[in-house]
Amino acid sequence: MPMPWTYRHSSKEWRAILDDLKDRMDLVSDNSAYTALDAVLQVFRRRLTAQEGIDFASVLPSVPRAIFVAGWKVDNPPLPFADREALTLEAKQVRPHHNLTPSNAIEATAWTLRRYMNAADLERVLARLPQEAREFWHAHVSSPDELKQRIF
Repeated sequence: MPMPWTYRHSSKEWRAILDDLKDRMDLVSDNSAYTALDAVLQVFRRRLTAQEGIDFASVLPSVPRAIFVAGWKVDNPPLPFADREALTLEAKQVRPHHNLTPSNAIEATAWTLRRYMNAADLERVLARLPQEAREFWHAHVSSPDELKQRIF
């Protein structure tokens, strides 16, 4: 089997993800984009069991996959999902003194990551998770072409 693209070209893929995040969130620095992505991923993983989290991480691009699992305390019981506003406020509390996470962070992260993921694999994993998890990763688009996988 050939090496997956996400491993062979992880730097190129990560650069593209950061650029999309910055554009979608109207941020100017890689650090701000990284912090927002990390915060969104932490908020989501707090609501998953370890198995659900590993299943979800398995379909992420390589660098977001590493960010998703970094520092995860898998013994903590999953938290209940809340509405998007409450989840966004929670994301803004991750490293609050260094966090410029905007109000559209969850949607922007969903929009961005979906462009670098295999849609069928993502939908397969999300179908096994609670409905709120599927809603968390919903991205508003004017055309489905916006979410076409950018890098194969």
